[in-house]
Order: sequence, then structure tokens, then C-alpha cells
Amino acid sequence: MRVFRPLCGGMRPLIRVWFESEKRVKPLCAVTYRSVSHSTPSPLHVNNNNNYNKNINADVPGVKSAPGWICASSTSVLNSVLMHVEVRQDFITEEEEKELLRELEPGLKKRRYEFNHWDDAIHGFRETEKLQWGSECTGVLARVRATAFPEGSPLLGPVHVLDLDKTGFIKPHVDSVKFCGSTIAGICLLSDSVMRLVREENSADWVDLLLSRRSLYILRDEARFKFTHEILKDEESYFSGQKVPRHRRISVICRNLPV
Repeated sequence: MRVFRPLCGGMRPLIRVWFESEKRVKPLCAVTYRSVSHSTPSPLHVNNNNNYNKNINADVPGVKSAPGWICASSTSVLNSVLMHVEVRQDFITEEEEKELLRELEPGLKKRRYEFNHWDDAIHGFRETEKLQWGSECTGVLARVRATAFPEGSPLLGPVHVLDLDKTGFIKPHVDSVKFCGSTIAGICLLSDSVMRLVREENSADWVDLLLSRRSLYILRDEARFKFTHEILKDEESYFSGQKVPRHRRISVICRNLPV
């Protein structure tokens, strides 16, 4: 049986706080993740303009200085998660994206999209691990590792590559501690998307991250193990009341070793 390693998981700045609890039901646990089902949160206000650069949350107390790539169910969960998540917009250039795709596409094209993952964590995907890279991509990955991980941190050598079909999505899950450590960092290729984090002990606490194309996302510590994370399917892909169209999306993921 194939052993699935951790998954994980763009757009421009916009932030707001939502309210209203979500009702979630926890199903049986799977081998490498724990999942929850959920309904889509209801926004306090809806901005009908497709303007991702506008900070419509400027008048909400306590979150004026929050970055535009995050919104949350409350200011308290926002403030707690901000210490453990990061999204860096335009982390790579268009040329670097093309070079990564040039190296990845030949191998990915040999694989079929799968719609029945063995532990039901992902739908509509193909994946691989890649150890050897050309010089330009090696430089990009070195930059990812220098940005996301402490100097000297023991890292997993192979890079996990997850190719998500336009109709695909990643269900809420928590990565297994058997396969990776405290930090996961991924470059987002080809499409913007929304990642949702939900606190396991209180499903009313959630955070949405706006992952723009060519951005780098980083999840650390509490965000990794106390929150489920998921990539929303296209029909559910909204950030702060605005539609974020989901197309085919590739994530190039680096992880550190478990301790």
C-alpha cells in the first residue's frame, strides 16, 4: 500500500473578520490525517468588487495591522494564528515558475489524476517526489528553505510535488507527525487558491489564507498540529466574500524532519 506523505498546501491582499460559528462533524480518523466536514462561513459584510488589493477591514478594531492574505472567525484566533502562518506574495518570478514547470511537467504527464486517494484526503490529484533539480530550481528551493526553516534544521531531502486538477480539492486534515516536523513550506504554481485552517478543539475557530499564484506559504507549530488545513474546491473558493477562481494548481512543498 502506498504511504501518503503530508499535503498542503494564490491572490493579492485583502482581509476581514467573519463571524458566526460553523457546525462541523468529525468523522472517523484516517491513518495519516484527521478530517472534519464543514459549511461555508457567513461573512459579516460582502464586498462585491473583485478588488483583492483593497483592505476592506480597516475599520474593524484590533486587526488594522493584519496582512491582507488572512481573514479569520475572530480577532483572537487571528492574533494567535498570525504567529504560526506566513504567506509571501510573488515569492518567485514568472520565469522561475516557468522553469519549475519545465522540470515538473514531463514526470507529471506520465501520471493520471486520482480521484480516490487511499485515505480519502485528496480528490483529483497526482503527486510525486523529486530529489534532483536543475541549477535555477535548486536556487529557488534553497531560497524557500532559507526563508522557512531555521539554519541547521534537518530537512527532508525529496521535495513533495502535488498537482491538483481544477476539479480537485484537499479535504480538512492534520498531517501525520510520522512524516514531517514542525514546519511545512509550499510554492503555489498556476492558480490562486484558498487554504482554510480550523482549530480541532473548537471548530468555530477558523482562518482563511489567500494563496496567490507564485506565492510561498509557511505553516509552523500550532498551525500545523492544532488546526486542520484544506484547499477549497472551486465552487467553495471564496475569500472575504469574493470569489477566488480555482484552476489547476501545483504545490512544491518542502518539509523538515520530525524530532
